[in-house]
Order: sequence, then C-alpha cells, then structure tokens
Amino acid sequence: MSQLRIIKKYPNRRLYDTELSSYVTLEDVRQLIIEGEGFEVRDARSGKDLTRSVLLQILAEHEDIGQPIFSTQLLTTVIRFYGDSLQGIIGSYLERSIQVFSEQQQQLRGTLGNLVVQAPWQLLNQLADRNMEIWKGVQQGIKSGLSSASEKAEKAERDDPPAEAAPPAPRLRRRSVRH
Repeated sequence: MSQLRIIKKYPNRRLYDTELSSYVTLEDVRQLIIEGEGFEVRDARSGKDLTRSVLLQILAEHEDIGQPIFSTQLLTTVIRFYGDSLQGIIGSYLERSIQVFSEQQQQLRGTLGNLVVQAPWQLLNQLADRNMEIWKGVQQGIKSGLSSASEKAEKAERDDPPAEAAPPAPRLRRRSVRH
C-alpha cells in the first residue's frame, strides 16, 4: 500500500508537494485528483488537515469558468440542509448519487461499442429504468428508516403512557344582570 502524498499549505497560501519537493498550484492538485492519486493537504505549521478546504477552493474556481455543475438553485438547496435534521443523511445521499452516476457513465462508455447493434435511445432508456429502480430502493430505505423511528416513538408512548390528566376545572356560570 502506497503512502498518501502530503501537500503542505503555507501561510502565504502556497502549496508544497513533499513528494516532488516543489511548489504546486491548485491546477496541479486537480490533476492529482483526475489521475486518482491519494493526497492530503496539511497546514505547514499546525499539521491541521486542510484537504476539504482546498477541494472546495478547486470547485469554486472551476464553477467560475466554463459551464458550472452546481446551479444556484442546487447550491441554495444544499445550504438549507445545514443545521437541518437531515444534514447527516444528505452527504451520504449525494455521495451515493454521484457514485451511481459514475458507474452508469462507465457502463455507457463500455456499451458504446454496442450502439451499432442497439439504438442509442434504447440504451438510454435502459439506463434510465435502472436508475429509477436504484432511486426507488434509496427512497424506500429512507422511508423505512424514518418509519422505524416513528414506530419506536409510538411504541415508547404506548409502553410509557403519560400521567393521568387532572380533572377538568368546574365551569362558572355567569349571572345575567337585569336592570
């Protein structure tokens, strides 16, 4: 197993690749990602892991050029999940979504040779059908997780009923005043 490549980030915001013994740019780090090379970015002084911060910086730079992947609506929706009860789920959901998309992309590339035999729309329809089945499974998993949590809450209420309610307060009658 090869060791992770360490890139140090200095206070002047420069990145230093310890394997190459030279300074690198964000574009160089992006190239490492494309090549599938594992790495960590560490603060040169404290040793704190800054990998996520640098990855977000690369994303931000590439969203500003060319055709962005993340629409304003998508970014707004993701931001709304911060602090929400589903915050812990959304990360794994998005990660799995991208994984499924990548797998389908590889399948599509592998099947391109079959396009001579099979119509492209038929192939895309098959992928869409498969994708729908996967999403139904994911949604069913989320629903069953949520329903089991509510069933546990209901069972707890049945097993531990609330204390008896106090008797209703007596009603007071109003006297009508006659003049």
